[in-house]
Amino acid sequence: MVRLNNLFLIWVLVISTNVYGQRHALVFQSDFGLKDGAVAAMKGVAFSVSDDLRIFDITHEIPAFNIWEAAYRLSQSASYWPAGTVFVSIVDPGVGSTRRSIVARMRSGHFIVTPDNGTLTLLAESLGIDEVREIDETKNRLKNSEKSYTFHGRDVYAYTGARLAAGVMTFEEVGRKITDDIVKLPYQKAVFDRNQVRGNIPVLDVQYGNIWTNIDSKTFEKLGIKRGEEVNVKIMRDNKTVYEGLVPFANTFAEVPQGKVVGYINSLLNFSIAINAGSFAEQYKIGSGPDWIIILEK
Repeated sequence: MVRLNNLFLIWVLVISTNVYGQRHALVFQSDFGLKDGAVAAMKGVAFSVSDDLRIFDITHEIPAFNIWEAAYRLSQSASYWPAGTVFVSIVDPGVGSTRRSIVARMRSGHFIVTPDNGTLTLLAESLGIDEVREIDETKNRLKNSEKSYTFHGRDVYAYTGARLAAGVMTFEEVGRKITDDIVKLPYQKAVFDRNQVRGNIPVLDVQYGNIWTNIDSKTFEKLGIKRGEEVNVKIMRDNKTVYEGLVPFANTFAEVPQGKVVGYINSLLNFSIAINAGSFAEQYKIGSGPDWIIILEK
């Protein structure tokens, strides 16, 4: 009888853990860098919620205050993680202001804990938003942090994200449901019109200086350009042309000599431009962000 009771207790514990307290990965990104203890402090808060949490990082090297790049790095990474993963994204130049602190549940089942400042712009399109709730800081805030006004990444976001990931609280317990629109950043979406494709340069392949665009392979294919043919590329910022030239389209960098420009489809299946064994961005002074426009023609 004792053995049966013990087995029953084990069964109850297993069921309650799997159903009522599911643990999910907790993934951080920020513009904090790793030169001080800010990231370690956030992870310490998370472990104080549950020392069983699995904690990972996208990056902490987002340029300071660059909300757009935070939005892009989330969009680049989130879909490769399993449903239920909780992302905590802190690029928050408006910390302490009237901007809202929110948690978004995506249609894919992922959760994003972040300021409502545009960070969700690209994920809203790629994964879709199911519901957004405003964090109730009277309940979801690190104990004794009420007098701290400039480190919500530690005091609010890491704490809330850890509680969600650990199964300590439900999404509904985050706070009130938001029914109005969240903040979104304007940018040029990839469009095909009159034998021309317009798009945006959302980010650089920073290690190598390659230009990554938001022009997906299906949109690019509408131009009818085949491997070995050339595409006319114009890159603009603030209505000024920064670069214009004919670029050969290839599958790999090695299909052109070293030092030559090449167009290709990158690992995200978007059109990109590189210099074989060189930096296109450095050579032609190209940047990235919502104000960088690229135009392709056959």
